[in-house]
Amino acid sequence: MKDLIERMAKALVDKPEEVVVAEVDGERTTVYELRVATSDLGKVIGKQGNTARAMRTILNAAGTKLGKRCVLEILE
Repeated sequence: MKDLIERMAKALVDKPEEVVVAEVDGERTTVYELRVATSDLGKVIGKQGNTARAMRTILNAAGTKLGKRCVLEILE
């Protein structure tokens, strides 16, 4: 899952070397924290949050298949 988020984010940004994904495991939920360069933040979020929403949808679909709830947080 972590690799999936990292690949999606790196494909969107201008500075792929600054993409960092941290995984925080819970009992039923896994939170993925995505950090990108400040200049790339808008590209990851997208217009009206559409890109971020699409990434979350893909993550939820993959998590459902594994039987876990997955949450994506985009941090500055």
